[in-house]
Amino acid sequence: MQILYSGTTGEIALKITEIFNKKNRLLLKAMVSTDFKLRYQESVLGYLWSVLKPLMLFAIMYVVFVRFMRFGADVPHFAVALLLGIILWNLFNETTTGGMLSIVGHGDLLRKIYFSKYVVVVASSMSALINFGFNFIVVIVFALINGVKPSWSNLLIVPIVFELYLLALGIAFFLSALYVNLRDLNPIWEVVTQAGFYATPIIYPISMISSKAGIYGPIFAKLDLLLNPMAQIVQDARHVLISPANPTLWEWESNFFIACWPVVFSLLIFLLGLRFFTVKSKYFAELV
Repeated sequence: MQILYSGTTGEIALKITEIFNKKNRLLLKAMVSTDFKLRYQESVLGYLWSVLKPLMLFAIMYVVFVRFMRFGADVPHFAVALLLGIILWNLFNETTTGGMLSIVGHGDLLRKIYFSKYVVVVASSMSALINFGFNFIVVIVFALINGVKPSWSNLLIVPIVFELYLLALGIAFFLSALYVNLRDLNPIWEVVTQAGFYATPIIYPISMISSKAGIYGPIFAKLDLLLNPMAQIVQDARHVLISPANPTLWEWESNFFIACWPVVFSLLIFLLGLRFFTVKSKYFAELV
């Protein structure tokens, strides 16, 4: 724990600004461009896979959970909410998994050239963010076709996605530093993310928890939003982008400070992850 809490807030701020100085910006741009070009280089459909993959997953889950099992029948435009939840989770999954593998994957570069190692993880996260951008356009088109009416509140999706990005990037910093020594972390994280997907109200609405769990249902639903920042992010995104019928923690919790906890937790994860990465990065070149 001493590793996590050593250092001042000023030092952390300096590390964040260091990522985006001129030299690192040029390197970041080159790495993001190369990674995105190589990702689908030998595939027939190329960049279309960045949109087709979540759409195919959505199609399967829509048929199974919405059509057959009738999940979200009481929620307006739940099909759009399902697609939105999937692409938000994909952003989280791609950022954390790609970030975890990024340092080891660029081991040769780290041994030959001196540069800020943060750039490697951030470049990986940027590729995931670009994928999300393509997918988000599809969600907007699908929402309009489905009859979702645009409003100024839709703009609140920007800080929500930013919160998600900080959470995922903070975890990516943790995982990438740990993966240098612990290569078993990859299959472990696959299991964790799979469990997290089903623990987050993505294929089912949060109202399903409160209605199916008896008298304790509302408590379980609120705890899910409090203890699982991804649940809060998905619900907030559905609320501001699709329909106010998607309840949020802000509506269920009258205490402002408690309602803010998932956001504060995401910020803490980012800062602690960055600090942990800073301490461990001194030994990367020797270990990868």
